[in-house]
Parts: sequence; structure tokens; C-alpha cells
Amino acid sequence: MTPQAWAYVAGGAGTGATMRANRAAFDRWRIVPRMLRDTSRRDLSVDLLGTRLAAPVLLAPIGVLELVHGEADLAVARACAAEGVPMILSNQASTPMETIARSLGGAPRWFQLYWSTSNDLVASFVRRAEEAGCSAIVLTLDTTMLGWRTHDLDLGWLPFLRGMGIAQYTSDPVFRAGLRQRLEAPGAQPRVTLATFDVLLQMMWRGWKSGLSSEDARRSALRFTASYARPSLSWVDLPFLQSLTKLPIVLKGIQHPDDARRAVDAGASAIVVSNHGGRQVDGAIASLDALPAVAAAVGGAIPVLFDSGIRTGADVLKALALGATAILLGRPYVHGLAIAGEVGVRDVVRNLIAELDLTLGLAGHTSVRGLTPDILAREGA
Repeated sequence: MTPQAWAYVAGGAGTGATMRANRAAFDRWRIVPRMLRDTSRRDLSVDLLGTRLAAPVLLAPIGVLELVHGEADLAVARACAAEGVPMILSNQASTPMETIARSLGGAPRWFQLYWSTSNDLVASFVRRAEEAGCSAIVLTLDTTMLGWRTHDLDLGWLPFLRGMGIAQYTSDPVFRAGLRQRLEAPGAQPRVTLATFDVLLQMMWRGWKSGLSSEDARRSALRFTASYARPSLSWVDLPFLQSLTKLPIVLKGIQHPDDARRAVDAGASAIVVSNHGGRQVDGAIASLDALPAVAAAVGGAIPVLFDSGIRTGADVLKALALGATAILLGRPYVHGLAIAGEVGVRDVVRNLIAELDLTLGLAGHTSVRGLTPDILAREGA
């Protein structure tokens, strides 16, 4: 990867303490294998929001994949179609959701939603997601503002300002209709340097691919940055989203048991225990440490999904034992994409599921459904 791509993909918030905590939490739990059990036949399948999945794995929404591979989301979609793994389409994808959907074929897909300052745009995204065959809306709660990401700041790097990762916006009729609305103060112009000229050329190129004029390409990046953040988002906004669609709504970013209970009361169809891979709050609780209490608070009323820190099949087994129905895989498949495109993503997915299957059998179990914390031992307990 380029230094900029690596900073965006591998970096976290602040000192990286939350990223380190995510991995340390997995190390504190140990699998306790049981012997002399017939594990010759194993079942990895789970039921999730009305769909039977062959394995408890979905690919998490990750934006700006054009940073690591030219085929970006399309390569990931083809890999999901080939492996039968659901893809959660990113709100910050490099490719419009309709184009991604065509590459997915019949594979399950959900749509991740970042709630912008424009409710009209939110409604348009949801409508397009329905038409693209998405079977759930995943509202990401923990990124109403971008975190303090030092790797990007060190490089002075934000891909969205270069027109990257905003394909859902530039392909949206509501967003495009607002491009002529004034955003800048009269006469406000950046100082022209080689760097700004390079940014302008990148914008023009991406605008051309999206059917935008060079001026509208510049405006699209500015309008995105002006409308992306929605720190005012609160529980009272959820009924509006529920009024837009009959699709299940999944709340991503839950870390506290009280928030989990409130999600159930608010009518969420599932939640995702996640700290955004350590990219938002430096020094936050590890996602795996939050999982048991959140799962207990939900009490089986709705599925609890999990992400942040998953690297191996053994990690998946631990998360399932601590209360997750399924997991969302993130950075590992991006690494596979960077190395070998679609083939790389498929290899990562195959390896993870194969290791989960093997670990399940070696631990003395035959199904991922019904795994409980007593198959684990907590280090130091």
C-alpha cells in the first residue's frame, strides 16, 4: 500500500490504545478443549434476520477501498458471491451501491448508513439500498464525527477531500441536486500549491468517472465534508429511520449494556458490539470486554453481532462463546484485497472459516450455535 493507504487502513485513534486493547482482550480468554467427543460432523451455520448463513461471518463495511486496489468494492462483492458470505455495503464506498449489487449476484447484502445532516439524503440512501436488494440497514452510531486519527493527521491526509470514498453521494440524485447550493464564504479560495493542484486533478478525474464536471467534482467533496458529520444524532431520531423502511435496522457501535437495552426497546432488529476497530475513541473499552455484559442485557431478544479485533478463527469462536451470533470481519480482508484483489479476499475468508471449523472440532464441539462462556477460561481468574 501507499503510506496514505496504510495510514487510513491500519491507523487508529490517538495512541492506538483501543486497537491494542481489542487484541489484548482476546488473549485474556483461553479455549478449554474437551476430549473424547465425536466431532466428525460440524455445523457452522447460523440463522440471522431470517437468513441461514453457512458460517457466522459477514464482511464489515469499510470505505475508500480504492486506496488499496483498483477494483475496490467490486472485487470484494465478487469474493462474497463466490464464498457465500454476506457483504455490508459501505456508506463510504468507492463504487455506487447499485454497481456493487450487480457484482454480488444473489449473495446477501446489507447497507451501512452514516446519518448525514440531510434527512432527505438519508431517505434517498435507504430507498436506493432497498432497490439494490439490501436486506438490512446498519446504522453506524459511533462515527457522528471522525475520531482523532494520528496516522492520517501526520500525513495531512483525508481521502474524502480528494473525492475518494464518496461514490454513494456523487451517484445520488438528492446529493447532486444540492451541488449548486453555496457552501464557501464569498471569495474563499485555497492557496494554490503543487499539493492543491494535485488534489484538484484527482477530483477532476473522479468527477469525470462519475459524470460530474470539474466544478461539480470540487463541490461534491466540499458538500460531503459539510454534510457528513451529525453529532446531534440521538435516540429520538430513530423513529424517522424506521418510518422510511420496513427493513430490519441494525445498530452498530453499542458498548454499554444500557444502550443495548435501549436499542431493544427502540425496536432495533440487531446490534453490533463494536468500537469501530479502535478508530474513534482512544482508550475505549475493548469490544470483546464489552460483549458479555451487552449480550446479557439483550437476553436473547435480538441477535448480537461483534466486530473489532477479529483476526483468526479462534477469535471468532471466542466471540461466539461470549454472546455473539455472528462476527463482522474487517481489516484482514482489506489486506487480502491489497495483495491479490478478489482472490486475496476469498483466501482470507476461506482461511478464517476453515480455522473456525477446525478449532470448533478440536475444542470438542460440533455446532457454533449454543456455545457458552464455560468453554473458555479467563486468564488470571
